[in-house]
Amino acid sequence: MEIAENAALVVVDVQKGFEELDFWGSRNNPGADDNIAALIDVWQETGRPVVFVRHDSSKPGSPLRLGYEGNDFKEYVEQRRGKGAGPELSITKTVNSAFLGTPDLGAWLKAEGIAQIVIAGIQTNMCVETTARMGGNLGYDVVVAYDATYTFGLEGPFGWRRSAEEIAQASAVSLHGGGFARVVTTEEVVGAAGV
Repeated sequence: MEIAENAALVVVDVQKGFEELDFWGSRNNPGADDNIAALIDVWQETGRPVVFVRHDSSKPGSPLRLGYEGNDFKEYVEQRRGKGAGPELSITKTVNSAFLGTPDLGAWLKAEGIAQIVIAGIQTNMCVETTARMGGNLGYDVVVAYDATYTFGLEGPFGWRRSAEEIAQASAVSLHGGGFARVVTTEEVVGAAGV
């Protein structure tokens, strides 16, 4: 696997509100935050571009709503913002895809000449997956660092319930098997980034 010298790391919705497990339920992958931090560090050390995406929920009771502390980035992300040698972009959105936020991610990537994006963040099957799918559809070389993401259990139709781990794996299979993205580990990405 190759990571381009100007590949953008897209850090999706790493916000304090996702710590409220009473709202979200049980999560998978307790090591995700350490892996997200490691990726940000590598990108900043190598001067690659980093995109920080924040979800501004329009739902009144959401832990991610504007004006509520849960809307803020987690501390380790906030401490790293503005510290890299490369370009940095902050995006806010109210839907699942970072490509439908403000400012326009696609326009910025095009202006910077970026063809490859590496995605990490929360939730694996929601905003990470939607951003990866759109990126793939738009022609970007998309890499998802699977173990730098996590999600929560869900109930769907017909009373079907799936655990966070089952949902995360299904998301990875859909993305990778469907050709939207290459789903890899943080270790593989860091190794390929040349650090």
